[in-house]
Amino acid sequence: MRIVITGGFGFLGRQVAGALLEARTFAGVPVDRLVLADRFVPSGAPEAADPLVDVVQGDLTDRLGELFAEPVDVVIHLASAVSAECEADFDLGMSANVDTTRALLEAARAQSAGGGPTPRIVFSSSVAIYGSDPALPLPPVVSEATLPTPRSSYGVQKFVCEQLVGEYTRRGYLDGRVARLMTVSVRPGKPNAAASGFLSGIVREPLAGLPATCPVDPGLRVALASPRRTVEGILRVAEAERGTGPGQLDGRLPVNLPALTVTVAEMLDTLRKVAGDAVADLVTVAPDPAVEAIVGSWPARFDNARATALGLAPDPDFETVVRDYLRDHADAVVAVDAAQVAAGPRP
Repeated sequence: MRIVITGGFGFLGRQVAGALLEARTFAGVPVDRLVLADRFVPSGAPEAADPLVDVVQGDLTDRLGELFAEPVDVVIHLASAVSAECEADFDLGMSANVDTTRALLEAARAQSAGGGPTPRIVFSSSVAIYGSDPALPLPPVVSEATLPTPRSSYGVQKFVCEQLVGEYTRRGYLDGRVARLMTVSVRPGKPNAAASGFLSGIVREPLAGLPATCPVDPGLRVALASPRRTVEGILRVAEAERGTGPGQLDGRLPVNLPALTVTVAEMLDTLRKVAGDAVADLVTVAPDPAVEAIVGSWPARFDNARATALGLAPDPDFETVVRDYLRDHADAVVAVDAAQVAAGPRP
């Protein structure tokens, strides 16, 4: 089996690649080659040294011929421009998100039309496809049956791509699946340009001894998923067999990955509980209307039934998310004893 991950050296790409390399299988079938495609490949990336891995570097639309030079069984499409940069640069978002995804789908279609295997395409969408419209407010609890009315260019672009994946699947060109990701928190590493990036930054930066800004009212309710649960969800949607039985994926509807619903204030309270006052006090609340307009338009409460049917569950609470971050990224924590606070309540 040959699997391609686009955005393979981004945060989620590396996490998904790591899980596949650890398992060496996909849906019970041995992985023969894992292709990591990205515009940038970090020097010394351990994934690149694995004997199963091929690296393809460059703009995705320029490398599709190379990616499909050999039969592709599965593509996990994670490459994307993120929310704030799409809002700031419409053309960038349309090119990086819509045009690139369409080109990928066409390459997959050409493979199946040419007698090759019908590829399985897994598209990572986003909670940003939802939004409250004055004529059609969001219901208190959102499900896959809720009409998307995105309030950002990023959300529109993700929704367009969802529809393209569904149409190419309906026509039999490929087997498309869509996993709608919640905001991932806590992400390690450097901040990115996502409007929701602060939902990691208000934890990650203080734990590293750095100040952080919360650009929204702390009373804002948000839907989160830890990196662990997000990777688990992507792979479960990717590996599920088609059908209507338990654990199978039916129809063309996307799957909203499970959501943990918390307020930003609860996140900050958890940081204070786990790491202490000196760490929590590094966060300053300074509302930014542009960020609030984007993140505040996203729903916070989800019906997780479709994900539950696949065996997925949300994080139990935000304290578990923070302690997992401390265990997994102790080298990035300097403000507290990561090993001590990861193990349980602060003495």
